[in-house]
Amino acid sequence: MATVQEYKRRIRSVTNTRKITRAMELVAAAKLRRAQARIEAMRPYADTMRELIAGVGRAAGSGSVRLPLLQQRESPSATLVIPLTGDRGLAGAFNAQVTRRTFALERGLKDEGQSVRFVGVGKKGRSTLTFRRRELDGAFVGFTDAPAYADAQAIAHRAAELFVEGEVDRVVLVYNTFVSALTQTVTEQEILPISAEILETDEEKRRDDALRGDFIFEPEPEEILVRLLPVYVETQIYRALLESAASEQGARMTAMRNASKNAGELIDTLTLEMNRARQAEITQEILEVVAGADALA
Repeated sequence: MATVQEYKRRIRSVTNTRKITRAMELVAAAKLRRAQARIEAMRPYADTMRELIAGVGRAAGSGSVRLPLLQQRESPSATLVIPLTGDRGLAGAFNAQVTRRTFALERGLKDEGQSVRFVGVGKKGRSTLTFRRRELDGAFVGFTDAPAYADAQAIAHRAAELFVEGEVDRVVLVYNTFVSALTQTVTEQEILPISAEILETDEEKRRDDALRGDFIFEPEPEEILVRLLPVYVETQIYRALLESAASEQGARMTAMRNASKNAGELIDTLTLEMNRARQAEITQEILEVVAGADALA
């Protein structure tokens, strides 16, 4: 049995660890609130962007389907997979479930006869891919806690470059969608080629055709789409980055809360063991005193 002093040292160590996990929980909670606010602020912009593209697409007519980012390729032979992970750990299964889904997707695509290429986002995803000896067509790290729109632009530019040059036929994001602090759902989202469905929307049914006919486009609608579609891809990636950031903070907050709870239970257990050890020492001292008195008698 350990001594009382050893138990005291262990209790101090666990207590200090609990202080750290509680502080990390509070920091994650604050970051989570900010991430949720950014997602809510992003939604109106994303919805308006979709409506704008739909309106311009209807004006462009059949010519819009010839645009590079809308090209649906028959029998795709190569897919670019972009897993969105965090730069740090201590977030439960947040990073592991993304990489696990990424490799499951890779196996499924290879079974279909496709080659798979990767762009890593986040230090954890990049390190896992390189450890598994996967070659990367790009890596973007250092911003996953608070992604900026410029980060989404850089990722979108690289993905579009590979797609337009014909090196890949599809681009798929794998990331955690934020549901709550306790729940994050792994999502696979194909961002390229852009689905032609975005050129059609229920908004057309709700608006007056006569009013829509009064618009004059300058430059031509097809040229406007050429500029808007890359922005749409950037918007989708930015939205995924914000979802991933919120999911990471939610997962970290939950993990640190559980760690603090476990630390408290461990302190209670160690305190009980320490009291037993102290009682055993007291009993042993009493026995020694009694034995010494008997010896002198």
